[in-house]
Amino acid sequence: MLWRPGRRPTPAAAGIVADEAIVDDSPEIAALAQRASRLEARALECVRNDRVLFRDLDAALEPGQVLQVEGPNGCGKTSLLRILCGLSLPGAGEVYWGDAPLPEVRTEYYEALAYIGHRHGVKGELTPIENLRFHRALAGGTPDRVPGDALVHLGLEGFEDVPCRTLSEGQRRRVALARLLTTRRPLWILDEPLTALDRSGVAVVEGLIRDHARSGGMVMITTHQAIRLEGCVLGRLRLGG
Repeated sequence: MLWRPGRRPTPAAAGIVADEAIVDDSPEIAALAQRASRLEARALECVRNDRVLFRDLDAALEPGQVLQVEGPNGCGKTSLLRILCGLSLPGAGEVYWGDAPLPEVRTEYYEALAYIGHRHGVKGELTPIENLRFHRALAGGTPDRVPGDALVHLGLEGFEDVPCRTLSEGQRRRVALARLLTTRRPLWILDEPLTALDRSGVAVVEGLIRDHARSGGMVMITTHQAIRLEGCVLGRLRLGG
């Protein structure tokens, strides 16, 4: 089902794709699910360079769901994610976290959010493991995996201690994605996370998203590539017509 601007989704707006979702009931995952809330966009409008990219946009993301934002280049996908992250202001409308507007719960929201944008934010002079340690120190909160284990999971074993400027673009993208495993955040907002990844890298990211959603986390994602998320509660938001 597509969630279109101007149509407020109901809790049943996202259909089950493929198999029923599998829920991990371990204590760690239960704690993650308890921290999750509802992310909602209400009547958002975005204007860039005097051009309206979208208006009256309503969408919602619940624990255990994945929402894929689709549309052609220039339709406002990245702008929408930046608004939802609080990095840009909408021309109209509001973002809600739970029952409160984002400005009223900003600290709580940012403690729940993991955002990876177009620019991976990897420091070239630092090694992958130094990048992850630096990010974890800034992010605070409860660690999920130690940086070394996260890099191994992303297929970077043997590259932990080389400067990131010597890595390929795909490897730097993997370093950025490894940040998702070094802090436990219920809400992931990912802008084109599959960019520059090979098939094995795409498969790893698909697995991360599936596991996170099945465990009660929430994921909003943009991608121009096909992505396989069997067993997830998947909704689609179409921009640009």
